Amino acid sequence: MAHTFEDLVNMQRTADEAHTKVKQLQDEYGRPTVTEWTDEQTTTWHTAWKGWLDAARDVQAAVTEHATEQGTARNQVEADVKKAVRHPDPQE
Repeated sequence: MAHTFEDLVNMQRTADEAHTKVKQLQDEYGRPTVTEWTDEQTTTWHTAWKGWLDAARDVQAAVTEHATEQGTARNQVEADVKKAVRHPDPQE
């Protein structure tokens, strides 16, 4: 499936939001090696972590596919996507 640059940006935003959720849960629950989590906390964290993992995997695959289709260096596409998400142009 072909992805536009905007698709990649949206996918990266989703992955970044999922990562933020994982970090928020870790801040709330404490590190699992230091504190004992309840079964509910473990399930909630694992679900969030799996969501982040899946979103990150999907965006990486889409970046690779897009770079190949466009004949562009993969690392440049990834950098451009991350820049668009994390440091957007204020004029747009």
